Amino acid sequence: MMKAAIRHDYCSPDQLEIARVPLPRLGDDEILVKVKATTVNRTDCGVLTGKPWAIRLFIGLFKPVRPVTGTDFAGIVVDKGSNVDQFEICDQVYGFFDQGLSSHAEYVAVSTKKAILKKPENVTFEQAASSLEGAHYAFYFLKDLKLNAGDRVLINGGTGAIGNAAVQFLRHFNVSVTVTCETEFVEVLNSQGAEKVIDYRKEDFTTINEQFDYVLDAVGKSSFGKCKPLLKSNGIYISSELGENWQNPFLALISPFMLGKKVKFPVPYSAKRSMLFINKLVLSGEFVPLIDRRYRFEDIAEAYHYVQSGQKKGNVVITFD
Repeated sequence: MMKAAIRHDYCSPDQLEIARVPLPRLGDDEILVKVKATTVNRTDCGVLTGKPWAIRLFIGLFKPVRPVTGTDFAGIVVDKGSNVDQFEICDQVYGFFDQGLSSHAEYVAVSTKKAILKKPENVTFEQAASSLEGAHYAFYFLKDLKLNAGDRVLINGGTGAIGNAAVQFLRHFNVSVTVTCETEFVEVLNSQGAEKVIDYRKEDFTTINEQFDYVLDAVGKSSFGKCKPLLKSNGIYISSELGENWQNPFLALISPFMLGKKVKFPVPYSAKRSMLFINKLVLSGEFVPLIDRRYRFEDIAEAYHYVQSGQKKGNVVITFD
């Protein structure tokens, strides 16, 4: 038996129950992982509550397909199926799947066809688990941009999991980054490679007299209209959110017919592809995830409440030891 965070219907964090359930049965192509660390992230909140409604198309229309929550993990292989040859018992691994992995549990069974890799030795289990969800989305928001060394990018929200990963990824591409953040994180963002840091508590970034090749709203709290003056004549606006009236996907659809400034709304698809890129930068030390708070597994509901508050900086980690 093992402990797991479980619910059978979409619900609030207060209705999430920690219960004892049987260990998952292993398929021939699966590994059983003792979870050492996982996170609670924005994707997890959508999987828990079933909101926005569009997420239910992937995780269960009327009730969740997976009763146990969790989308990422880092841990140790303790058993494997008969067809598994790329992992061995005692291997340290980490993985992610945005439609759910049931990883808010002491053990998780994962198909080797999913996005799962051996954990780099230069990071802890907590850092490995924190390197996945936000970084996955950051990768896809940047993937189709024709980035060139010296391009200028503005990121709104440099302390979120997505925005912070994007800052470090752009440094890898030798791109000039201007980023917004809270007063206490100005030095952190400077150390991560940002060329200019705007304290949003003191200055409205939409009023600065500068222009950029790309504007990434990593927290979805602005709009194309507000950011348009910040874009060069052929600049591109990207947001991590649908927008107040779901306008961002619509604007992206009509952008090919728009003159000059445009909107992109990338759709993440393969976690395997993003994870290979993330793993490369973790190994080289070019990406170190920002960790905000750590919670014991027994306090996972409190972690959900904190993430839902919109106040988290980087990643919120759940530990089992």
